[in-house]
Amino acid sequence: MKIFLCSLFLITSTIILGQLNIEALKTSEKITLDARLDEDIWNKVEWKSNFTQLKPVPGNKPSKPTEVAITYNEEALYFGVKCYDEGDSVSRVLSVRDDFNPNLDLIGIFLDTYNDRQNGFFFGVTSMGVQIDSKIFNGDYNDLLNLVWNSKTLIKEDGWFAEIKIPYSAIRFPKEEVQNWNINFGRAISRFREENTWFPVNPDLENYLLESGKIKGIKGIEPPLRLALIPYLSSYVNYSKENGASTSYNGGMDIKYGINEALTLDVTLIPDFGQVVFDEQVLNLSPFEIRFNENRQFFTEGTELFTKSGLFYSRRIGVQAPNAVLTNNLEENEELTNVPSASKLLNASKVSGRLNNGLGIGIFNGITAPQNGTALNTNDGTEREVMISPLSNFNVIVFDQNLKNNSFVTLTNTNVWREGSFYDANVTGI
Repeated sequence: MKIFLCSLFLITSTIILGQLNIEALKTSEKITLDARLDEDIWNKVEWKSNFTQLKPVPGNKPSKPTEVAITYNEEALYFGVKCYDEGDSVSRVLSVRDDFNPNLDLIGIFLDTYNDRQNGFFFGVTSMGVQIDSKIFNGDYNDLLNLVWNSKTLIKEDGWFAEIKIPYSAIRFPKEEVQNWNINFGRAISRFREENTWFPVNPDLENYLLESGKIKGIKGIEPPLRLALIPYLSSYVNYSKENGASTSYNGGMDIKYGINEALTLDVTLIPDFGQVVFDEQVLNLSPFEIRFNENRQFFTEGTELFTKSGLFYSRRIGVQAPNAVLTNNLEENEELTNVPSASKLLNASKVSGRLNNGLGIGIFNGITAPQNGTALNTNDGTEREVMISPLSNFNVIVFDQNLKNNSFVTLTNTNVWREGSFYDANVTGI
């Protein structure tokens, strides 16, 4: 009954308040990120308060007041934040990036730039200045995406304060004269285990995009050119008593290009994932494949569309082929004695984004090089080189349409083609 009454209170409050708006004022003044908020523009902007408690008691007045304001220029959005509190009570826990835990005092910004209430961005900063960001996708948060933005915090006697700069290059938005964005703010006060939001959020859903206010006044901004070329050169030295020292060199490049304000092209050429963590060894006694976590950056950033249907498992690309492929060319009484740990990934590319009409498009392609191993004849002890994984092409196509009432329809096709007599695969899901 208590939960029901709290939910009813939030719904009633939202109806009474109507749509909450926050005005963004354009400025030509240079803003120094020092969290002092002493530029003239911060005296002219509209500061918003009246936050509502989400936890522990939905609908209650927050124990500490919070104020937020927005300004912008041709380059970026700027947020000013005042988290009033007793200075000696503010959390001073220092964490790593993207590690949200209940011991942190935090301010969060939820941006829905395409006004579909399903897809957006989260930017958060703790009282100690640690950044937390993620891509919001149908209520899920992909915190593997690390965007480039700036923030500064300052703890004083009357609380802690923050200035946040979010460049337009870090977000995606339509190319329109007047922007129509949804926004919400959240504040966490660790010692009270308290969470507050600017726009009231239903505790049964905790969907900060579905229940959000509006930013007014942003106009005349252009999506910037998004182009990044990241070359690399790596070298490895291996030493063993039997073979002595051996050296290898690798080189390649990552490319990121914004085709337009919605679609982004990512390409990796001859990548080197030597810095990626090792998988734990697992004894698999089941007939099913073990699914390991993906740690390679190219396969974790911007893959929300590809993983939505549950059909795309990126660890099959550039990792040791399944047993049915490895043993395809073995003859009777033969077994593999030398199996390389991974196939060489020649290149991978993906195009992903969401159009103004809510249609999400994702196209992925990856090519792995042939891989040879050693086959041992258990009868006579002879060995021969055998192809265990051929030239392979992996392809995924996704169409995801947002519908009304926070619903959607998704069509996904995955395809694997292998050269020669090795088996191929094609799976489609809707």
